[in-house]
Order: sequence, then C-alpha cells, then structure tokens
Amino acid sequence: MGKKVQCLLCPFKCILDENQRGICQVRVNIDGKLISLVYGKAAAVHVDPIEKKPIFHMLPGAKAFSIATFGCNLGCKFCQNWQLSQSKPDENKNYSMNPNEVVKLAKHYKCETIAYTYSEPIVFYEYTYDTSVIARKNRIKNILVSAGFINPKPLKRLAKYIDAANIDLKGFTEEYYRNVCFGALKPVLKSLEILAEESVILEITNLIVPTLNDDLKIIKKMCKWIYKNLGPQFPLHFSRFFPMYKLRNLPPTPVETLIDARKIALDVGLYFVYIGNVYTQDGETTFCPNCKKKVVVRYGYNVLEYNITPQGKCKYCGEKIYGLWW
Repeated sequence: MGKKVQCLLCPFKCILDENQRGICQVRVNIDGKLISLVYGKAAAVHVDPIEKKPIFHMLPGAKAFSIATFGCNLGCKFCQNWQLSQSKPDENKNYSMNPNEVVKLAKHYKCETIAYTYSEPIVFYEYTYDTSVIARKNRIKNILVSAGFINPKPLKRLAKYIDAANIDLKGFTEEYYRNVCFGALKPVLKSLEILAEESVILEITNLIVPTLNDDLKIIKKMCKWIYKNLGPQFPLHFSRFFPMYKLRNLPPTPVETLIDARKIALDVGLYFVYIGNVYTQDGETTFCPNCKKKVVVRYGYNVLEYNITPQGKCKYCGEKIYGLWW
C-alpha cells in the first residue's frame, strides 16, 4: 500500500492515498509525494485592465497580465469561470508557460502587473509564488484574485510578494459558504486579517445573489466586521449577479439592492464602496474620505478623471488616499 500524503495548503487538509487527488483536482499523491498537475501550465492567458480584477486602488489604468490554471478548492454554484475552476487539467488544453516566461510576456506586453486570477490561484500556489518572486525582481506588481480559502502559513509566505489582492467574501454566514460554495467562512475572514496585517493593498468583493445572500441585515453585519476588524480604508465592491452555472434559475441582482448595500456600507463608515457588473451613478467613483470630492472617476474599465498626487494624496485637500498611485 502506498504512503499517504496530507496537503496543508487549504483548510480541507486533504489526506491522499496513492494517485488520489485533492478536492481541487490538481494536487495529487504520486509515489508518496504531493505533486501539482498545473505548475507552468496556464489554462487562460489575457491582458486585462487592472480595473477588471477589480483593483481600484493600485495604479488605475494599468494593464494586468492575467493567468489561470484549471482547478479550484471551492465549488461555488454561481461560478462565472466554472469551465476552468471545475475541470481537470489533464482532460483539457493547457499552455506550457513557466514563471520566467510569464514575466517575460508581461514585459513584452508592457504590463505593469501580473494577476493570478479567473479560477483559484490558491490551488496553483507554487506557480503563483515562483512567478511573483521573479516579477518582484523585475519591478512588476503582483495581484492575487482569490476566494481566500487558504491556511495562514502558506498565505503569509505568499503575501510577502503580493502587492494587491481582491478577495471574494462570498457571503457572511457559515450556512451560505457550506451550501452554496462548499467551503467555510472563518478561514476567509482570517485570510483577510492576514493580508491587512501584511500590508497588501486589500480590496474585497461581495457578489450579491438574490434570495441567497441579499439579506441587508447580514450585509450590514459584514460591513461592520470589515470596519471593526480590518479598518474603514479597505475598498468593498458589491457585484451584480447574473444567472450562471448552477444558478441559472435566479434573476440578476436588482440594481436597487446594490445601491442599498452601498449606502449601508457607507453609513457603517467604510470609505470606499463600489458597485460592479452594472453602471450606477458614482458606483465606480473614488471619493476623498475627507473633502468628499471625486479623486478617481471611472466608467467601465476606463479612467476618466484622476485627481491624486504622486504622493497618494487628494489634490484638493491633501488627504492620504489608501492604495498605490501613479
């Protein structure tokens, strides 16, 4: 009988028999060693505006060289990239692209950042880590777009090379995480705390799904947690749901719900609250928390107005604006 192996990357801590894969489908026990099936094997490669991640508080208008592999350690019923996240790498087409090649291509396309995104960079951890180390040496910023379902030790190791992160805080009850995402809330909250402590530029996205996590009282509770445990400066994006994957029976999120959620977050005291996946008045605009004037005006992925000094301050009143600016 082969030697068992335990993966300590995420909270599932899968114990694997010989040739058995973890829940993520991309980490396997081969001859008593834990092997990644996706290292250097990109499943998606694109050049995106940084706002698409969404990252609003680092280098507005920058380009993000974006990569993903197959696999995910969650199983969200609403996943918009389920063809990537819920597929096995050995049953699909991959692009051979080692970390050095990723950085080389990012430089070729004049991308200021590399984003580990689309599926779940936690499951291609080694690929993300090695690429981010090389990117840092080449003065390219690293962006982690993740569900944050990872154990503290590997996250702290990775955070040393991550400049900005957008974490999907998918809901604010354990029941929602268990029934809709097949994960758990508590480890994600810990990840948010760690990234804040490690001085990563942290932004949070909450996809509001009608009938499932649109209770405004729970949304208010989530906003209060962010305010108390992280701070008012961390940007929060409320994102509109569209029928997708296993939730095609539900309608898109009413725009009024998104507007109400944004108002709740602002009333709680959060400085920067945005609305995504739909145009709303000022839903993509960054306001100075002091003088309330518009410091960054966006429309879609375009920056229309920019009023932040090179020192990262509001040009009107001199207030420091959270983030990394030009």
